[in-house]
Amino acid sequence: MKVHMGFANPKRNIEQFKLEPGMEVADFGAGAGYLAVEAAEVVGKDGTVYVVDIQRELLTKATHLAQEHHVDTITFIRGDLEETEGSTLPEESVDAVIISNLLFQVEDKAAVAAEAHRVLRKGGKILVVDWRESFGGVGPQPEAVFHEDDARELLEAAGFVHFEDIDAGAYHYGLIFTKHGNK
Repeated sequence: MKVHMGFANPKRNIEQFKLEPGMEVADFGAGAGYLAVEAAEVVGKDGTVYVVDIQRELLTKATHLAQEHHVDTITFIRGDLEETEGSTLPEESVDAVIISNLLFQVEDKAAVAAEAHRVLRKGGKILVVDWRESFGGVGPQPEAVFHEDDARELLEAAGFVHFEDIDAGAYHYGLIFTKHGNK
């Protein structure tokens, strides 16, 4: 979906997430892969970005985007994040998780948060970006919007501690959490 590109700035969001070279990052529901490519450029050749999406078409788009940007440190996984161990990643195997423009789309939001908690190492961090509102149908349908307070509550219930907010643009909120409160 190209529409959200004009509203959320992947490069700026990743810069504010403060990833570091060599990190292992999971991008849940990565869509066309814009954030994954930005993350891969930061973590470099010693890091890995795992793109996890249920839609084959989006995995194909993300693969093409990575090829266009000459990024070869992305691993593509077809997985259902609403299933137990749906990302197929090992427990406590990544330093960071990205969940961008996904929560409004999934039914079992708690399952997605639990999967993020499972794969994230202690002291790891998670970035959640989602739509503030529908914006007259530009974003998700009004009943699908997953509000910032609900996202905070969801992630805290899954065992994360709110760390800071990021400026994700006029149409989105951005929240960073850590696992077990370690920074």
